[in-house]
Amino acid sequence: MDILASLGDGFVTAMTFQNLALALLGTFLGTMMGALPGLGPSNGVAILIPLAFSLGLGATPALILLTSVYYGAMYGGRISSILLNIPGDEPAMMTCLDGYPMAQKGLAGEALSLSGIASFVGAFIATWGLILFAPILVKFALLFGPAEYFALFALAFATLGGVSSTNQAKAAFAAMLGLGLSVIGVDTQTGVPRLTFGEVHLYDGLDFLVAIVGLFALSEVFIFLEHHHGNSAAGGRSIKVGRLTPPWSMLKSTFGSMLRASGLGFIAGVLPGAGASLGSFLAYSVEKRLVDREGTFGKGDPRGVAAPEAGNNAASGGALVPMLALGVPGSGTTAVLLAVLLSLNITPGPLLFQNNADVVWGLIAALFIANFMLLAMNIPMVGIFTRVLLIPPRILMPVVAMISFVGIYGISGSTFDLLVMIGFGVLGWVLRKLDVPLVPIILGTLLGNTMENNLRRAVTISNGDYWTLVGSPLAIGLWTVAIVGFVLPLFIGRIVKARMHERGDEEGAITD
Repeated sequence: MDILASLGDGFVTAMTFQNLALALLGTFLGTMMGALPGLGPSNGVAILIPLAFSLGLGATPALILLTSVYYGAMYGGRISSILLNIPGDEPAMMTCLDGYPMAQKGLAGEALSLSGIASFVGAFIATWGLILFAPILVKFALLFGPAEYFALFALAFATLGGVSSTNQAKAAFAAMLGLGLSVIGVDTQTGVPRLTFGEVHLYDGLDFLVAIVGLFALSEVFIFLEHHHGNSAAGGRSIKVGRLTPPWSMLKSTFGSMLRASGLGFIAGVLPGAGASLGSFLAYSVEKRLVDREGTFGKGDPRGVAAPEAGNNAASGGALVPMLALGVPGSGTTAVLLAVLLSLNITPGPLLFQNNADVVWGLIAALFIANFMLLAMNIPMVGIFTRVLLIPPRILMPVVAMISFVGIYGISGSTFDLLVMIGFGVLGWVLRKLDVPLVPIILGTLLGNTMENNLRRAVTISNGDYWTLVGSPLAIGLWTVAIVGFVLPLFIGRIVKARMHERGDEEGAITD
């Protein structure tokens, strides 16, 4: 009953005109961002961070806007997958397998609407999972001391590459680079400047938001300009949607798939580093084994659209659980949202539900509201969202760059921060060309100081004994999971990723 009362208070907080308008704006912009191949939720949220802060929004409204963008981008990723056979992001890859064949059969509108309904079911179940499991995880987190928190952060770094990762060395390099960036500034304990090179602007360290907007948004501008050469995602192809509402028989036959995929996706989202890609892959693979008795998967089976869409949206909601309860992001986008929380002077973790209950429950209520808005918006407005695919990057990318520069300058008022953002943009562009993941860099920049402080505190309490880092069963368990999580992708990562691409190749061969 306490949970329902808190959720009711959250709806009171979220149901203001400003918050509802921000949720509507966020879902609309997020869907358009997700529809553009390559952007995805992480980049979509990063691009709009400057907008949220330049508007002078408070903590709750800013989070409502950005989490609505997050949910909207997960919805939007299906549009290019179904219509063009181009995944909006990696989780949407599995939607291509049956979504594009449905479009070729003249069922594009039905596939888009079905995927929207499946996304709604997955996100709805995941939000209830967040309500039920986050408070339980909070109670568990109260058992943590400095040594356990240090092990937890190590676990986050070790598993952030994900189960589908194929190059843990690059993920480890990115994490170490992020940790190196986090120590820039004056050491809070000794008062000694570190890696500032005499530049007074760096004494306070690097701004999270400047780093994120540079690494994600600005590097995306460089990538688009390099590869797309002014052509739209549709590449001149005509886009036909057709009937927008799926028949009742299709909904009835796919409902079980949605429920099963939502459960699998939520579990994948809660696991550190697993994320929406694994949720989508597991949902599709399990559903294919369970129900594909006639070999129709990969040939336009509606269940092959419903399962991965429910799975990846449930995983997106599940990734919020460790982020809010432990302060450890479960995905790349939640790492970006973690930076927003820290910039708003809100510390995620066990005390979040006590010290900032209005923010947390207002956010959770807004997730429900945004989810219903997306369902109501995506079916009648599919035609509008598909036109986003016709926008050439030569028009879109200058807008992204303008939002980045104007927003960051509006937040800090410092031209030095603009130069730092450009530097991070170039760094992000280079790292993407080398296939080095960007999320561990952000995580290192965010958690590096906290990780260092917990290490110092644990060693100080034990009078310099470093064995205290493995001095409790909980710490040993966390280190064990961290080691397994880092080593496991070395053996199964290539298999998982190969199977994802193999199914995509099979589908391409069938449709050709």
